[in-house]
Amino acid sequence: MRPLFLPSARQLNVLIPIGMSALGYALYMRYLVIQQTTVGLACDGGLATWLCATRRLMIGLHQHSVFGWLALGAAALNLVRPSLILFAFGMVAAALGVVLYNVGLAALAAALLILSFARPVIGTT
Repeated sequence: MRPLFLPSARQLNVLIPIGMSALGYALYMRYLVIQQTTVGLACDGGLATWLCATRRLMIGLHQHSVFGWLALGAAALNLVRPSLILFAFGMVAAALGVVLYNVGLAALAAALLILSFARPVIGTT
């Protein structure tokens, strides 16, 4: 019987801060940049800062459901062939998608990521 896909303790020590950082950045972008009225008025008024450029980028990515589709693609690939890199990418995209308004696709991706723990690891022979 082949071992299941399960990150080791050392790998989890890298995955947890990556996931928490993605979640923290998504919360920052949503509540302090995108939904903040004063920031929105300043950026719509023509303010040319990195914050406004990032705000426009995040809104554009949200309108095309990029976070959800990236998370779903990475999670589906991780379900077929479990990999730590795909898992980390899918986790970050799912965290961004859940907080930044792409909930449906990102939640499905999170479920696929959880389901990938039941898949056996493809060994290199």
